[in-house]
Amino acid sequence: MQRSYWLSLMLFFGSYYVVLAQVGCTDPLATNYDPLAVNNDGSCTYQNTTLSPVFSQNLRPVLNETSGLIYWNNRLWTHNDNSDINLYNFHPDSVNIIDSIELTGSSNRDQEEISQDSNYIYLGDFGNNANGNRTDLRILRIDKSDLLQNLITIDTIFFSYSNQINFTATGSNNTDFDCESFIVTSDSIFLFTKQWVSQKTAKYALPKIPGTYIAQFSALLDIQGLVTAATYLEDKRLLVFSGYSTTVQPFIYLLYDFNGTDFFGANKRKINLNLGFHQIEGICSEDGLTYYLTNERLSYSFITVEPKLHKIDLNAYLESYLNPPVLAFDFLLIPKCRFYPNPVSEIVNFDTDKREVSEIMLTNLSIGQSDVFKVTDKQSFNLSFLPKGGYQLSLRDEHHVIICADKIIKK
Repeated sequence: MQRSYWLSLMLFFGSYYVVLAQVGCTDPLATNYDPLAVNNDGSCTYQNTTLSPVFSQNLRPVLNETSGLIYWNNRLWTHNDNSDINLYNFHPDSVNIIDSIELTGSSNRDQEEISQDSNYIYLGDFGNNANGNRTDLRILRIDKSDLLQNLITIDTIFFSYSNQINFTATGSNNTDFDCESFIVTSDSIFLFTKQWVSQKTAKYALPKIPGTYIAQFSALLDIQGLVTAATYLEDKRLLVFSGYSTTVQPFIYLLYDFNGTDFFGANKRKINLNLGFHQIEGICSEDGLTYYLTNERLSYSFITVEPKLHKIDLNAYLESYLNPPVLAFDFLLIPKCRFYPNPVSEIVNFDTDKREVSEIMLTNLSIGQSDVFKVTDKQSFNLSFLPKGGYQLSLRDEHHVIICADKIIKK
């Protein structure tokens, strides 16, 4: 008897998966959300959105050209993009108290980004906007454990782009082979170019161990802007860019719910920042919900913007993805009800040989939200008010105890 019960349950889940396993937009925040979609195909579209910082605070002049940002050892770490060979760090709540560490023996031609893994800090000396023809692109790798002991251990990863064959000087800001952002994964480095001509970003991959490599092109994203920094939560499948338009309108760009390193293959959402004329150059996050950004000093004609630290809150955009609600009970431990028809458009019938039903609890499987309704008809319930999608229906007695539960499709 027990064996046949579990077999029936497995068959049910198999048939349920077949019904639901269609491809489409799986993000409830999207304008084209498909509640029946299980596999995300990257087709989600979103309303235009502008976000204001939680706070913005001026940085000291020593960080006028701050160009990258990570959070490590309870502090923010940054660097300048000129000849400065120092790493700077400060606590987010004390931006005027800045410590510096000189990277003795190194040089800085155009360091545009900083990244990290558990053992190393990586500095990307690959800025290439002057003429687009650098042949000394490199990433410095700095040992974290030594750095904490005021020791400097640096090795180098050299690279070139697999599809750059023309090294003729292009002139300032006129190349698609500039780069200001990269991330480090468990086994690789991924570069994301700042394409001045096309306003796109290209993804390149190379190993993260010292050596000389050809960074392999693999994908292109029409981001319609200039990408300046990236932060990555590998376990959450979340990658966030910062950047700005040609009129220096800053934005962040969310990439999430992708498979493996197919970063451009799933949700893509661009959010403008209410920070006109701020040249955002660095971004980092520990939890994927709260972010820190920095902009470098910008002076143009009669406009001057000082370097600043900004904090932004993305709970409204990523909370449901990063922390999906957990159902109040384990469905596998609850006896199964009989609901029919299934799928259903309006009236669902139910019967049970258990005690009398007083309530029905509906749980939207897409977002985990539950609502409880009194049962007036002891054998049926009208579901016409529900949007299409998958639901868990639980029958409860007068003491609010679950009698049985099952899953249905509202079509």
